[in-house]
Amino acid sequence: MEFQKISEQLLAEFKAIVGDEFVYTNREVLEQNSRDYTEDLRFYPEVVVRPSNAEEISLLLKICNEARVPVTPRGAGTGLSGGALPVFGGLVIAMDRFNKIIKIDERNLQALVEPGVINQVFQNAVMEKGLFYPPDPASRGSCFLGGNLAESAGGPKAVKYGVTKDYVLNCEVVLPTGEIIWTGANVLKNSTGYNLTQLLVGSEGTLGIITKIVFKLLPLPTENLLMLVPFFSSEKACEAVSAIFRAGLTPSALEFMERDCLLYVMKYVDVKIPLKDEINAHLLIEVDGTDRDVLFKECERISEILYQYECDEVLFADTAQQKADLWRARRSAGEAVKSHSIYKEEDTVVPRAELPILLKGVKAIGAKYGFRSVCYGHAGDGNLHVNIIKEEISDEDWNTKVPLGIREIFELCVSLGGTISGEHGIGYVQKGYMDIAFNKTQMDLMKGIKNLFDPNGILNPGKIFL
Repeated sequence: MEFQKISEQLLAEFKAIVGDEFVYTNREVLEQNSRDYTEDLRFYPEVVVRPSNAEEISLLLKICNEARVPVTPRGAGTGLSGGALPVFGGLVIAMDRFNKIIKIDERNLQALVEPGVINQVFQNAVMEKGLFYPPDPASRGSCFLGGNLAESAGGPKAVKYGVTKDYVLNCEVVLPTGEIIWTGANVLKNSTGYNLTQLLVGSEGTLGIITKIVFKLLPLPTENLLMLVPFFSSEKACEAVSAIFRAGLTPSALEFMERDCLLYVMKYVDVKIPLKDEINAHLLIEVDGTDRDVLFKECERISEILYQYECDEVLFADTAQQKADLWRARRSAGEAVKSHSIYKEEDTVVPRAELPILLKGVKAIGAKYGFRSVCYGHAGDGNLHVNIIKEEISDEDWNTKVPLGIREIFELCVSLGGTISGEHGIGYVQKGYMDIAFNKTQMDLMKGIKNLFDPNGILNPGKIFL
């Protein structure tokens, strides 16, 4: 790909559009925008701009498209697949000034927001009105809604309520050529032409820059119960997951954490969880609704199933603080592992009943290629986060042997009816494995869509495709 450097003339044009104070070329800001949460990768942009409206982005993209300057849109930088990394340098468009909740429509259970709003800020705002926005990734306290759309983020609540794509009704988008469009309509049903809204959601910032979002909301569940279930066997814990759903029960969250994950978490955050020597995994299970008595009966039925899979005593979170501590432990798992060692996090997903086979296969592949993994994830969705720990592995083996092992893990996922990413996206780090999930015809279709939206290939280049 042949791109142009940003000239002094282009720099002056950027400043004329957004103002001198929102154009950055200093080392500190370039450094901040050179990385996200993906491994230890660094790619420096030439310039960072912080526009405040769709019209400014439109002008920026028109200039960059004509000049063949690569553009990388950036949210909060919490991604785990390198989706916000400016791998070809160029211009980073930072979306943090798009931080308004424009309207919460209580009559229609909808909200109009900008993409720079933090997930948890939005959740809290609608909660105050008795409404509920379920997608809740681990980084919800810092990640932007626009980034959630880019990756179609999930989180623990996805098992009952679905992922980001299930709540997006309409988007205002600036195309790489500068046109501003709306992708759909603010309705729950829409059978009018191709579904551009869903095409944009999950496109990882490669097709357009989202500047407004219309979300569907739900009534807020007023009650929830949370239980932590220790298992002597990790595979038995995974087997129990599909049994719960086969019994007609749908928890609002069903999370898996193996022993090493909890050990790292308890070193990283001030949370104490009982952990007997013979316990190898835990399930964290939540039920929610509006009737506490009904929820207790659900938990009783779930417990009866769990004991059939050789679990230890089921522990209930009795207080709001205990619930908060358990969720803090689960949500800090990624950071806890990262604080221990350089790691690669693979976002595997299979049909939930195949989870025991996946977990067993991951461990066998690790033994074959000489790496250790720490696993946790959204078991109710069959979504297992596999954290491969570098520790004492040589740089050569890390760069040559480990990718072979990752390829085998992904091949196992696909053979089980799954795929290579459930919620983190492909981005920069997983694009070399796309051939496992898709054949040439499928890849050509996707590349054709990219070319139609972005004929000069300037928007978030170097992502998804080799």
